[in-house]
Amino acid sequence: MKQITKSAALIAAASGVVFGIVTPLTAAATGTPAPLKWTKCAGEGLDPRQECATVSVPMNYADPGGPKIDIAVSRIPSEKPSARRGVLLLIAGGPGGDSLDDPSGKGQKLPQKVRDAYDLVGFAPRGNAPSTSVGCDAEPGDTARTKLLPWPAADGSIDENMATARRLSDACARNGGELVKHISTKNNARDIDRIRAALGERKLAAWGVSYGTYIGATYSEMFRHRTDRIVLDSNDHPDPVRAERAWLEAFEIGVEDNFPEFAKWASAPGNPHRLADTAAEVRPLFLRLAARLDREPLPWPGADPARLNGNVLRQAMLDSLYDPDDYPVLAKLMLAARKGEVPPAPPSPPESAVQNYTAVSAATICNDAAWPRSAAAYEKGVVESRAKHPLTAGMPRNAMVCAAWPWQPKEAPPRVTDRGPSNMLLVQNARDVATPLSGALKLREALGRRAVMVTVDATGHDSYLDNGNACGDAAVSRFLATGERPAEDLHCD
Repeated sequence: MKQITKSAALIAAASGVVFGIVTPLTAAATGTPAPLKWTKCAGEGLDPRQECATVSVPMNYADPGGPKIDIAVSRIPSEKPSARRGVLLLIAGGPGGDSLDDPSGKGQKLPQKVRDAYDLVGFAPRGNAPSTSVGCDAEPGDTARTKLLPWPAADGSIDENMATARRLSDACARNGGELVKHISTKNNARDIDRIRAALGERKLAAWGVSYGTYIGATYSEMFRHRTDRIVLDSNDHPDPVRAERAWLEAFEIGVEDNFPEFAKWASAPGNPHRLADTAAEVRPLFLRLAARLDREPLPWPGADPARLNGNVLRQAMLDSLYDPDDYPVLAKLMLAARKGEVPPAPPSPPESAVQNYTAVSAATICNDAAWPRSAAAYEKGVVESRAKHPLTAGMPRNAMVCAAWPWQPKEAPPRVTDRGPSNMLLVQNARDVATPLSGALKLREALGRRAVMVTVDATGHDSYLDNGNACGDAAVSRFLATGERPAEDLHCD
């Protein structure tokens, strides 16, 4: 799963559903969509070639003739029409992220042969502005990062987490409208197939990142015959029962995999933000500082929340481990806090964006799969997690908003299988805080012969063209441009 940004903002049943086997709705079954009307995209800093349109889709796929919602779509056409193969859909992380600007952004990092072969297409998933959007009008304090990821109290109590879950759920029931009930991974996949049909494409290729790998794998399961070359990058655990609960629990392993890399960096001679003389000293230093801030939080004017306590430090640690380039953010915070000071408050995203992200994220996670309602289930998990993984202090086993969500899931979570075309390439960093290698291996196992996996000896979230290495990047680029995959699973040192 991916944050809104790496720093601050981080943050319906269809016909034929039986035991996770889905009969997809295709263009033939739903009618031929009207041609898209492409216009200039709103926003600044976009490639002038990028254009935007909207695709109308059912709010509720169980009622295809009922109310419709709009899905915002963007594209930059192939740079060499004579070499054009089709469409490469860019699927963002989240839940709560969108790829609408990605054809102008990360898409331009793609090699020329890939940009020649495909129209680069982005979209804002259902609920995400500027698509038909949702918001729960939650209390501002309940949208803080340390509330959305459920850090227990300093003594391990989860009482406030359960109270937050009830307040957020009540706000979504009161203010979220009908659409909030129909935001889910399966409906995102159905929307993608409507986008494909509206583009006039028989098949589409895709590059999904983080939570986008879950959408990509789900689309490849529900609409197998509509898939071309599929790249899944920084891969979610495909647990078919617990869905995003497995993602939350993965932070235990992800932090343990990644913190040693931060410790080596933070103890390196010559580092202007050096925290200790040896890597072995950094972990206990962090734990002592977090415990001190639990007891004696520091005022932090302009920040959200407005004080630096132990959980704010832990959240900053988690956010910084997404990308080694962000290690200095955590180190500066620790250096200041050791002196009883705070750095300048980090910038905050607009409140409207936070509310939108909160609503989409909560709806997706809670509508995908049922979560326990009893506090006892979380209390037991938090105690075990705090003992085994003190860096994450019980957060990965704690109660999110789904513990009080007012609606039950409308259908079973996606189930990934080994049935379908062999046209998928997984790329995965060995050390990834949000989607650790252990979960990616479960997805690889579930896909069987359909996939080949490239494991990259690198640190950070987002591998391809970001935090990976040249070997991994070359393997993915070759696959997208030519269809050639490694003959077997590959390890890139």
